[in-house]
Amino acid sequence: MGPLHGLKVIELASIGPVPMCATLLADLGAEVVRVDRTEASGLGLPFPRRHDVHGRSRRSLALDLKMPAAREAALQLVAGADVLLEGLRPGVTEKLGLGPEDCRARNPRLVYGRMTGFGQSGPLAAAAGHDLNYIALTGALHAIGPRGGRPLPPLNLVGDYGGGALYLALGVMAALFERQRSGLGQVVDAAMVDGAASLSAFFYGLHAAGMWSQPRGENLLDGGAPFYDTYETADGRWVALAAVEPKFFAEFARRSGLAERFVPMQYERAQWPALREAIAALLKTRTRDDWCARLEGSDACFTPVLDFDEAPRHRHAQARAAFVEVEGGVQPAPAPRFARSAPEAPRPAPHVGEHTRALLAEAGLAEPAIAALLDSGAARQAEGQA
Repeated sequence: MGPLHGLKVIELASIGPVPMCATLLADLGAEVVRVDRTEASGLGLPFPRRHDVHGRSRRSLALDLKMPAAREAALQLVAGADVLLEGLRPGVTEKLGLGPEDCRARNPRLVYGRMTGFGQSGPLAAAAGHDLNYIALTGALHAIGPRGGRPLPPLNLVGDYGGGALYLALGVMAALFERQRSGLGQVVDAAMVDGAASLSAFFYGLHAAGMWSQPRGENLLDGGAPFYDTYETADGRWVALAAVEPKFFAEFARRSGLAERFVPMQYERAQWPALREAIAALLKTRTRDDWCARLEGSDACFTPVLDFDEAPRHRHAQARAAFVEVEGGVQPAPAPRFARSAPEAPRPAPHVGEHTRALLAEAGLAEPAIAALLDSGAARQAEGQA
């Protein structure tokens, strides 16, 4: 049933890191209830529900939280929950009557997880932004990109997901652990600027030590080192070489046929241009799959660069069942793995309001009260759903 079986989570519908965090918890067995808007326009990208990975494995309750009756219904849900996740601008849930103090009055044990870009306080707290803006403030974006080129967006992995969703999940689980001692919940203030800065800690250490002092694209792990970069092969595809340690670089040279003279000069920066040219010329002589046959699975630290179609079909992904099929669409499987508490297979994202009636009943509302919420428009049940 998953290691988080029995954990009850309320997710106030939003985009980006909060639904990703909720998905991580749901994947591991938590019971997640998403409180959707009665009209869901403006939330996320308009792609088919069955491909909504961020919405999988939870139930949906549609409420108009601006209406007092809907707000009261939400607070009744809060009374029986362990965690609430919200990703609105600072002060919005307070205006709705669902802020930390409102919820604590109903449930002192509630862990209230708040996700923003800039945090709940500070001069930029109320400003709008997205992943790229947040990682730009941390130094991380400045370090990513080619030599002599502009900083490049690393998808939205660093801010939204790494610095946001994962740190929110970590904060929530830490607060739940602390609750075992105190018996009380607390607010978790997770900000993408804080998380992305934390993810950059190693590089701040290298910078302080004088080991990350070159311009973008000229350092050890940013593509500056020729033994830690990507290269094109004879068929126009790409491979990744990450032979940082001398013994691994020597293995790459031995297996690939790179001239032996380059091995002892691996860390001589003056030799890097010649080394890069030699590696690039060598890897251009064979196709990607030819090189994989020679190098993949060895200590050469070599892999193909796969696209989203190829990655699920790779033999290692297949062996680990790293991807699953949900309603005909391929999605990453829940992670990490557990020896005893294996989670269930992911379920498709619900229709907005698919479980409204059932969830309101579970929260203790009688049928007349539920009918009144639906009739007034304070709640909505998805058409064709019970």
